[in-house]
Amino acid sequence: MSALVIRGQRVLLDGELRPAALHIDNGRITRISPYEGSTGTQTVDAGTKLVAPGVVDSHVHINEPGRTEWEGFRTATEAAAAGGITTLVDMPLNCIPATTSRAAAEAKRIELASQLHVDVAFWGGVIPGNVGELEGLARFGVPGCKCFLCPSGVDEFPHVGKDDLEEALPVLKELGLTLLVHAEAPGPLEVAEAAVEGADPRRYDTYLRSRPARAEDEAIAMVIALAKKYRARAHIVHLASGGAVELIARAQADGVAISAETCLHYLGFHDGDIPDGATHYKCAPPIRDAANREQLWKGLERGVLTQVVSDHSPCTPALKKPDTGDFVGAWGGIASLQLGLSALWTMARARGHGVAQVWRWNSEGPAQLAGLQRRKGKLAPGFDADVVIWDEEKSFVVKGEALHHRHKVTPWAGRTLQGVVEQTWVGGKLAYSAEAGLAPAQGKFLSVQQ
Repeated sequence: MSALVIRGQRVLLDGELRPAALHIDNGRITRISPYEGSTGTQTVDAGTKLVAPGVVDSHVHINEPGRTEWEGFRTATEAAAAGGITTLVDMPLNCIPATTSRAAAEAKRIELASQLHVDVAFWGGVIPGNVGELEGLARFGVPGCKCFLCPSGVDEFPHVGKDDLEEALPVLKELGLTLLVHAEAPGPLEVAEAAVEGADPRRYDTYLRSRPARAEDEAIAMVIALAKKYRARAHIVHLASGGAVELIARAQADGVAISAETCLHYLGFHDGDIPDGATHYKCAPPIRDAANREQLWKGLERGVLTQVVSDHSPCTPALKKPDTGDFVGAWGGIASLQLGLSALWTMARARGHGVAQVWRWNSEGPAQLAGLQRRKGKLAPGFDADVVIWDEEKSFVVKGEALHHRHKVTPWAGRTLQGVVEQTWVGGKLAYSAEAGLAPAQGKFLSVQQ
């Protein structure tokens, strides 16, 4: 008899909802049987609630060690568990030291002790002069390394240029690592920033004009050319320029190993939603106009963009400059981690998409990017027993006090979202339930290169 059976009338298996029972032993799904008559030492019956794979968010800034007052592993993974997310991949730049060497990665792993409510992996980083560190990062277990093509906003993570990528890409290819790129070219940014000098910093339009879509488009064209030249894998993070979708589509058709993601906020908001002074909407690249948003949705629907992530990038509330509403001076980053499943489902459902498509975007796609596709993102024998039981018909109003993020500042506050998480299971252990709240921390670190 299995140690645990999670069964339901509507289990998401191979893109279809059907009655089934998941048999779980030692943290893994061992087999899937018919719903009727399946029991274990412990049996959880979801009834007609939807049983789905745990969500994978491959773009999260947790900031520990060094900037733990912004966010930390405990609060971030608590928020994830409450939102049906069972795996996070942490970005390398906002912690101190930045994750640009094996020694820095090991220092960050020490901070995880007894804090994780869900599973966590790390991205490494590419900065000028650290090509010699990339092999150590691969051996540590990162699935890829991120770079910035423009200033990152933190001194510990300087941006790279074309020459740096010419040096790094052959090494990354040899190591089997993906290059993740914050794609904004500095030249167009400098011109645009000079053009808005002296404009009202409270106006969202001032900030939007300072980071034009052509900065993204120019940077993405360069990345495509380099990925093609070195036959290396590259991934564009947080795509905000709808016009770049065609650039990426043509490159993919030409056989270039390039992929891209977009984020909840680019799909959910447009510039007309953002009042002057509302700096909690500030992010980089910026939220653009409604027509641009439609291009991003079309990119997802065509399969050019393969995933939707949060880019959860919180800071202390004071850094958002709420007292002055200064878009130019405020820190750029949006907090939304706990809301990812519900926000995406709310938007996708309104556009006629079903739950299977949502999971391709928020679980299967991110798992593939992070090298976790053989254990995360699906309910199948041999996969980790990461399961979310949720009610996709139930709605709720986002309130800051209900969020487990360290800080409660988010542009989703006050909005009505659909989809309420009833239970989150990580490796066959209950991490969160709506009835009892959070369970003790039981998540683990994931070394991807094993």
